[in-house]
Parts: sequence; C-alpha cells; structure tokens
Amino acid sequence: MTEKEQRVAVSNRKARHDYFILDKVEAGLVLKGTEVKSLRSGNANLLDSHAVIKNGEIWLFGMHISPYDQGSYLNHDPRRTRKLLLSKREIRRLLTRVQEKGLTLIPLSIYFKGPYAKVELAIAQGKKSYDKREAIKQRDAKRDIAQRLRHRTD
Repeated sequence: MTEKEQRVAVSNRKARHDYFILDKVEAGLVLKGTEVKSLRSGNANLLDSHAVIKNGEIWLFGMHISPYDQGSYLNHDPRRTRKLLLSKREIRRLLTRVQEKGLTLIPLSIYFKGPYAKVELAIAQGKKSYDKREAIKQRDAKRDIAQRLRHRTD
C-alpha cells in the first residue's frame, strides 16, 4: 500500500514562533466547492485562526479563504466558521487536554491528502515575550556558528 501524495496548501509559520507545540493531530476539513478550488491555488491565511470544541464538535474560527476568482454568486464567505472532522474519542482526548491551563488548539497547516483537505491541529501553549527573545537568540547563535564553520580556513 502506497502513501498518498501530500501537498501543503497553506502553513501557519508564525504559530511555531508564538506557541510551544505539545501535540499534533490530523483532522478532516468540511469545505464548499469554491473553497476547495481557492485553497488548491493557495489563497488562504491561517494567521489568526484557532479551533474550539462546542457541543462535541470541533470548529475552526478565523481562517480566511479568499473567494474563488472564477466563482459566481455561489462563492463562499471568506471568514466563515468551518467544521473539523475527528472521531468522538479524539475529540474527548483533545477536550481534556485543552481544559488544562493555558492550552489551545491552533492549525499549523492545511494540506491535501489525495482528494481530501486535511488540517494539522496542534495543542499549543502560548509563549511569553522573553521565550520568544530566547528562541531568536538561539536561532541567531546557530546561524553564526554555521557561518563561521563555512568560512573557516584551515
């Protein structure tokens, strides 16, 4: 059995800067026809989005999918709330984790796995400003070391 081809449509690069990622989950995404076409062309934004568990279902808020260019009056609302598809057991597990202090559900990326749109959800904890500064210092130090090793003459 071969692994289905995965193609990342949109990623939330700022999430790894703003949050500590504790766990990841793959969820299905309920979309309308014009949303799928727009998403396949990469016209989406996950920057201010988050997921919420309501009445035993998971909903994705704040994700922006631009209207499809060739769409007609059937175009979708760009900021509508979208339902995520997970089993009841996974939803219960996420609910217990999210009820812990300071944890939230954020989307890391949206990709296509075969014909289906999937969301990579993360259980995350927000970083404080000093944590972000520390991460920037570490990244700069690694870059400086790599640069010195590259330009080193023996």
